[in-house]
Amino acid sequence: MTEGSDINQQAEDIALQQARTPSSQSVTFGADQPLCLDAGIDLSPLTIAYETYGKLNDDKSNAILVCHALTGDQYANSPSPVTGKPGWWNSMIGPGKPIDTERYFIICSNVIGGCNGSTGPASINPDTGKAYGLELPIITIRDMVRAQAMLVDHLGIDQLFCVIGGSMGGMQVIQWAAAYPERCASVVIIASAAHHTSQNIAFYEVGRQAVMADPDWHGGRYLDHGTTPRKGLSVARMAAHVTYMSETSLQNKFGRNLQDRTAKTFSFDADFQIESYLRHQGMTFADRFDANSYLYVTRAMDYYDLAADYDGQLANAFMGTKTRFCLVSFTSDWMFPTAESRQIVHALNAAGASVSFVEIDSDKGHDAFLLDEPEMFDAIDGFLKSAAKAQGLPSHNREAENKEASS
Repeated sequence: MTEGSDINQQAEDIALQQARTPSSQSVTFGADQPLCLDAGIDLSPLTIAYETYGKLNDDKSNAILVCHALTGDQYANSPSPVTGKPGWWNSMIGPGKPIDTERYFIICSNVIGGCNGSTGPASINPDTGKAYGLELPIITIRDMVRAQAMLVDHLGIDQLFCVIGGSMGGMQVIQWAAAYPERCASVVIIASAAHHTSQNIAFYEVGRQAVMADPDWHGGRYLDHGTTPRKGLSVARMAAHVTYMSETSLQNKFGRNLQDRTAKTFSFDADFQIESYLRHQGMTFADRFDANSYLYVTRAMDYYDLAADYDGQLANAFMGTKTRFCLVSFTSDWMFPTAESRQIVHALNAAGASVSFVEIDSDKGHDAFLLDEPEMFDAIDGFLKSAAKAQGLPSHNREAENKEASS
């Protein structure tokens, strides 16, 4: 075994351990509290892994639920135990940042069906003593949100000050607003939509087929065989990663530059920088993410269609809501283009909801919501401060103000 394969195996072992016994906080609901899935099955026991940041105030009115995207996790503002990398939304969360840890109590849970401690296909099926694999029922966005509501109940919080997320996280936010309008005073939906387009379904189907075509997949029982469908999962990630960037960002970053060579090799090696970059992204992703989880979470996005639950009329999902809405889109996002955010805005206007919307000029593509976008930070910061004022929350951290006054 080579040094590189040793490192890969170590990463996979850590990821598997994290899937079954998370290093973060977790809560397990027993048979007396099953999660009723859209698939018509009661799932129990159910484990939800989560992280919290900041301090819950006395009346529990300052809680913000952060919903992660497709391959994200609960480590929004803390290092991942699998990769060692900083929290995936450190740019947004922290002291003095839009989601201010000195002002708000932030909760971020790993979605069910995922692979970072919440019940997913790598979790042990109590009926067999082995990993669920594909025996885990199909999970939907609505199921994810129901599980999050169980966590919020467990934490003793009746109403969330805000629910916020991008991409698949944005879908969860939309579902929160529709299913629990009385439980979220405000929501922020970033680079998302109320349903998946056929193009998005097509890209994810390519990824799923890549995983399932890998001979090491073994019909989803690869853990029993001591294998991992690394190649298939890597290809799936490569295909998906292209959709997260824009043509401009790809061209500016890579162009037609060669990778560590002065001439083409006239082979199928990674001659171009973009090829090398995608291969690297694919292989590192296979180190940290469970292949079956990738099937489950992409399927959850494909199945989501909020309007279909309301006789095809999206506005019906929000009638009578008192929730305050903020939507953010990006000009170069072709996975969730601005037109899809506008559909939600139009539905909210038709329902008489309070809504603000900003389209941000960016060449970073869909991934812009995870990157340094000052205009996005300003828009969300302004919205949260306005919503806090409307809710009677202090616009600034009291302890910080007192320290300034005494100095």
